[in-house]
Amino acid sequence: MKTAIRVVSDAADGAANDLAIGSGSLDVFYNGLTSASALAKRAWRDGDELARTYPNATALLSNAAAAVGSQKSGARTQLYGLANLSDPERKLIGEVLGAGEVAGVVALPDGSLAQIRESVLAGIWRVRIGSEPAREYLEVGAIPQIVRRAATDLTSADLAIGAAPDGAMNVQPVLAEIRERARVWRFGMRAHVINLTLLPMSVIDLAFLQQSLGNGPVQLIFRGYSTCRVQATGIRNVWSVQFFNSTDNIILDMLEVGGVPIVALAADEDFQDSAARIQEIIEAYFT
Repeated sequence: MKTAIRVVSDAADGAANDLAIGSGSLDVFYNGLTSASALAKRAWRDGDELARTYPNATALLSNAAAAVGSQKSGARTQLYGLANLSDPERKLIGEVLGAGEVAGVVALPDGSLAQIRESVLAGIWRVRIGSEPAREYLEVGAIPQIVRRAATDLTSADLAIGAAPDGAMNVQPVLAEIRERARVWRFGMRAHVINLTLLPMSVIDLAFLQQSLGNGPVQLIFRGYSTCRVQATGIRNVWSVQFFNSTDNIILDMLEVGGVPIVALAADEDFQDSAARIQEIIEAYFT
C-alpha cells in the first residue's frame, strides 16, 4: 500500500491534490531552526529589550506556556492567532518553536490545503491554512483539530465491498473485518489494529484493499527513530500506518480502526515537558 495519497477536492474543476511532504513546500513555512541555535544569535540582547521590541510575541509565548502546562491529551485544543504579529515577531516565534518531528497536510472542503507542523516543544503546533493571504495560528493540543474534523467530515461512513479480482487470496475477510470494526468504533474506544505485514496478502490483495479503502484528506509524517507515515483512508475511522527503514522500504504496514493514531499525538507527559522547556526559554531570553 505504498502509494501517493491523492485527494479529489470539492472545487469545480475536481482537480486532484497531491499531498506531498518533504518536497520543500513546508520549508518556506518552517525554517527548521531549533530554539537553542536560533536564539543563541539573540543572546547578546537584554531580556527586557526583547520583551519591549517584540511585545506581541512575548505575550503569545507566555500564553502558550500557560496553555501547554494545563493541557491534557483528551482535552479541547487552544488556538492563538498570529495576525497581530509583525514579520519580525513571526520570525522570532519560528525561532523559539523550531521544527519538530511531526508534519502534515490536510485537504479542506473548499479545495485548499492546510499545512501543520509540530514544534520542537511537543504539543505546540503551527498551522497555516491556504495561501495569499494565509491564515496562521498556533495550536496547543494533542493534534490540530482540523485533522480530526477532516478525517470525519471528508470520509465515507461505510465501506462498500465489491467482488475480489482474480488471484485474490485473503482480502475479502480483511475488508469485512475493517467494515465491522469501523461501524462500531466510537470515540474513547481502543483502536483495532490489523497488521498487514503478518498477513498472507498477495500484491493483488493489497491493490484491491487500497482501491476499496481509497485515500482520505490527511497525511502525516513522523520522523523520529524511524520514519512513519500516517494517512487517513477514504473510510471514516480507518487509517494507514506505515513505518520505513533508512532505505525507504516498508518494515511495518498496518491499518488502524479508531481515532487519529497515537503515534502522531502528543501525550500528557509531552505537555508537561514542553511547559517546563518554554518557561526556561522565556526566563532566559525575555526577562
